[in-house]
Amino acid sequence: MTGARFTDLAAGTRDVNSRGRPHEVKLARRVARRIEDDILAARLPVGQIFASETELRTRYGVSRAVLREAIRLVEHHGLAAMRRGIGGGLVLREPDAGPLTQAVVVYLEYVGTSVDDLLAVRRLLEPVAARVAAQTLTEDKIAILRATVAQEQADTTLVPGGHDRVHVVLGRIGGNRVLGLFIDVLVQLTSRYATLPPPPNGTALGRVNAASGHAHARIADAIVAGNVASAEHRSVVHLDAMREWLLSAAQHPIRRRETTEPGPVVPVPGETLAETVARRLMADVAASGVPAGTILGSEPQLQARMGVSRSAFREAVRLLEYHSVARMRRGPHGGLVVTRPDPSACVDAMSVYLDYANVTAAELRVVRDALELGALETLVEQHTDPDLAERLRAAQRVNGSTPGSEVATVSDDFHLRLADLTGNPVISLFLRILVAVWTRHSAHPSTDPGDHGAAATAVVRAHDRILDAIISGDLPVARHRMRRHLEALDDWWL
Repeated sequence: MTGARFTDLAAGTRDVNSRGRPHEVKLARRVARRIEDDILAARLPVGQIFASETELRTRYGVSRAVLREAIRLVEHHGLAAMRRGIGGGLVLREPDAGPLTQAVVVYLEYVGTSVDDLLAVRRLLEPVAARVAAQTLTEDKIAILRATVAQEQADTTLVPGGHDRVHVVLGRIGGNRVLGLFIDVLVQLTSRYATLPPPPNGTALGRVNAASGHAHARIADAIVAGNVASAEHRSVVHLDAMREWLLSAAQHPIRRRETTEPGPVVPVPGETLAETVARRLMADVAASGVPAGTILGSEPQLQARMGVSRSAFREAVRLLEYHSVARMRRGPHGGLVVTRPDPSACVDAMSVYLDYANVTAAELRVVRDALELGALETLVEQHTDPDLAERLRAAQRVNGSTPGSEVATVSDDFHLRLADLTGNPVISLFLRILVAVWTRHSAHPSTDPGDHGAAATAVVRAHDRILDAIISGDLPVARHRMRRHLEALDDWWL
């Protein structure tokens, strides 16, 4: 898996719908984003009607077809649902993190993420969660943490990799909602896809189980004591041991593990039938491992396999197209065509959820620091690769002539390209989510052309110095420069 692959995938979003009118899909996505922005800005209570369909058409100046396509996306993100009939309208809902996890799973399955990729990002984020928890712990959270450790120790059927509850709780109790959400996704994915190896020779399952439980108890004790350094260190040691144990069994890209049950689709509580069908089709595409351009089946064949109506199937296909998993090609040789994956659908879904949660810049920054500094370690390990050096230099696109209005966007692109070059799709995806939310909450910089020129010059120098440190293999200096650069971006953009 190469960084170039992710750079190519992230270069742009292709919007093609089954009716052959891509401009309508693009417009629907823009309208959906505007509706979501307006809902988030209004801060109205859940259950209230935001507006009727007629009012929405007038407000956003679009056709009924485009508006309904936009509303489908808003519904898919869980922010509202359309109630038909007299007195109906777009009813506000509270987004659920469950569909977000599914969107992330689909994308990460499709690009061939490995369990090692997941574990590498867990090692970046979970020690940070331990540190944050140690710094912010309250009496109530102490009780929650200790009760969770006790529950795991009482369950003798668990093995390392099955001890998930403490990891999830640690991600949440520090109060950083971005960190909690990302760790929850990583733990779920690891549990779902990791092949658990047998206990080492001569070691009973109970002893392996006890070792993991003991590690969790020691991490919890350090957190409760407020010993930040010990909490972080014990978390790293435990994750390293868990990684070594899990990787002692061959771990493959996670999409090879997903299979679906044959037969008609059974609706899942909390989902529309179309969402359930879309999830089933997504899993089929991910599991097949077929290249882009492959026809998975014709509409009648797939509709019969799923056992659903044409309307439900076509609604599911719209979701597949939105996620850039597949599109329907019409005609005598048509069918559901597998497309190249694109992260923008789950980036959109995650950013809407985090916007709704009203996360702070400080929460975003903690997680962004962990991911970007971790990415530097991976890049420095490969610094002797001449091709990598060339790609790193190509990532720097800010120069003295960059228009002031574009400096922030091009600078963000530099950070995203560095993440792509790690070859870890989890780092790439998570950083894209952070940048999307970060950008939406950034203040507009001064319009003074002199300020723009000074900013471009400062960004060019910062980027070049970071690249110099990476290419020379100097990780401490690379981290120092990246941290200072991120601090400067805070001062200038927020």
